[in-house]
Amino acid sequence: MNSYSNIAPEVKGNENQGYNTSPGDDENERPSFPNLIFWAMGLARPYRKSVIIILIAMLVETAMSVATPWPLKIIIDNVVGRHKLPEWLSWLDSVFSNENKLALAALVALGYIAITAIGSLAGYLDNYYNENVAQNVANDIRRKMYHHLQRLSLAYYDTHQTGKLLSTITADVNTIQDFSSSTLLSILVDALTIIGMLCIMFYLHVGFTLVALAVSPFLLLFVARFRKAVKKATREVRKDQSNMFIVLQQGLESIRSVNAFGRQDFEEVRLKKASQETVDAALRARRVKSAPSPIVTIVVSLCTALVLWYGAGLILSKEMTVGDLTVFIWYMNKFFSPVQDLAKMTNTVAQASVALERIQAILGTDTIIPQKANAIDPGRLKGEISFDHVSFAYNPESPVLHDINLRIKQGQRIGVCGPTGSGKTTIVSLIARFYDSVSGKVFIDGTDIKDYNLEGLRKQIGFVLQDTALFYGSIRDNIAYGRPEATEQEIIQAAKLANADEFISNMPHGYDTLVGERGVTLSGGQKQRLGIARAVVRNSPILILDEPTASLDTESEKTVMEALGNLMVGRTVITIAHRLSTIRDADKIIVLNHGFLAEEGTHEELIDSGGIYADLYNAQTWADHKSFH
Repeated sequence: MNSYSNIAPEVKGNENQGYNTSPGDDENERPSFPNLIFWAMGLARPYRKSVIIILIAMLVETAMSVATPWPLKIIIDNVVGRHKLPEWLSWLDSVFSNENKLALAALVALGYIAITAIGSLAGYLDNYYNENVAQNVANDIRRKMYHHLQRLSLAYYDTHQTGKLLSTITADVNTIQDFSSSTLLSILVDALTIIGMLCIMFYLHVGFTLVALAVSPFLLLFVARFRKAVKKATREVRKDQSNMFIVLQQGLESIRSVNAFGRQDFEEVRLKKASQETVDAALRARRVKSAPSPIVTIVVSLCTALVLWYGAGLILSKEMTVGDLTVFIWYMNKFFSPVQDLAKMTNTVAQASVALERIQAILGTDTIIPQKANAIDPGRLKGEISFDHVSFAYNPESPVLHDINLRIKQGQRIGVCGPTGSGKTTIVSLIARFYDSVSGKVFIDGTDIKDYNLEGLRKQIGFVLQDTALFYGSIRDNIAYGRPEATEQEIIQAAKLANADEFISNMPHGYDTLVGERGVTLSGGQKQRLGIARAVVRNSPILILDEPTASLDTESEKTVMEALGNLMVGRTVITIAHRLSTIRDADKIIVLNHGFLAEEGTHEELIDSGGIYADLYNAQTWADHKSFH
């Protein structure tokens, strides 16, 4: 079983591609504190051996904690005082006479050292293994979330900000890790300690113990009343922190544009505002979080004072020893300590609950592209594509494609054009199942693409986009990104076909040259040629070109078009074009208008028909002619 299979229930795909709000914004089905505990314990299940060691160490640590005050009691009552040892230690009376009390004190001191040493060792073991489990749990959550995000429909990213997702994967996962490694351990240790101490407290004095038990429910209810307010305040802090993260991400990602337009001051003001909102929210939350702790402390001190006053009377009347009262006061403070800790931990628990909400909001999304259990690997496809009454909408109220019927033969070169917003990119996105159609079917080689497994389907499709996405790494790695097992010879041959080998060879380290983040160290034409080389290496029978030359100058466009010509040989090619001259020689051109397939035919046929395509082409030709002169 996968080590993170317990993180969230299995998420089923939704054909209608539902939409969620941003992580943590949904007010329904908030995870309760018990759910948080059980969820954290479920995550630790794959590491049960370490958990067993933790539990054993905790039991030992608790036992040593309960035993800690007894050496002091023996010193006060049996060494300094003249009382007899407790029944379970009465055998020592025959060993140590009244004249040999210092030997008993030495033995008790050694016992105290042993108790402290064993407790410290147990504490070290449970902390070490708990941190080990917490780190692995956090790693599992990150992997699970990233795995889930990688497989979501692009519809999810149309409605969610990357900054908030990054904030959840980093900050919220770290919060869960901290909760698992420290707070959860403290809660479990406190629970075990309470059980052990109650037994001894009843043994020492029933009345005093009942006083402590009578006060505890009221303290717990008092703290519980603040929990909802603390959680709400914490949620506001996390929301403002996410917004600040978004401002930082956008500012740094667009740093070149910020500098180009001289908007540094504007971006700083944006960050100042977002940061100040985070500070204000944190201070409001702190006011709420800080309220319970002093009140609980005062109530506990009143109870302690009552026990001290009444206990002093019992000592004077010989009904209780000084050692008994000392031990009882120690136990009572330890008994109330979990309640005080709970007041202090309200902040941590609230943060963990909000973090869990945001994580579950991602893992619970229903925009995964579904894959059939019996989906088949398509193998090497021929490249025959057909749309059968296909309709699509990103938003149910705003349809994008209407009843598209289209046939593309193997090896055909198809041009797609139309006014802005007519659905050009959407129609090719359906082929690779970045989205699923609302109605109708898309077929490749006569098989519904939903019958293919996603990985196999997408391996059969190559992309050259308007803005080629390059990753930080070597040129070699970027070319082989879509097929990492490609050989050195295949990479170089792909670069040659893409007219990229020459400029790569002139670089200081050739194919080992590092590409800056998002390819900022390369020109637009160079990036496009690397994108073409990447598509060549992938060697897919279907090729989709999404305005690959739209942002290039004339010289770069000429070089890139020559490389594209090499790439198109023997493939089914679909080219989305703004510049109609790039699809003039296509076998068939389809024209989309307001989501409808308005026209289709060759360039000459569409010009002769005098429709939308003819108007667009003539307008571009006139504009190019005017620009030339």
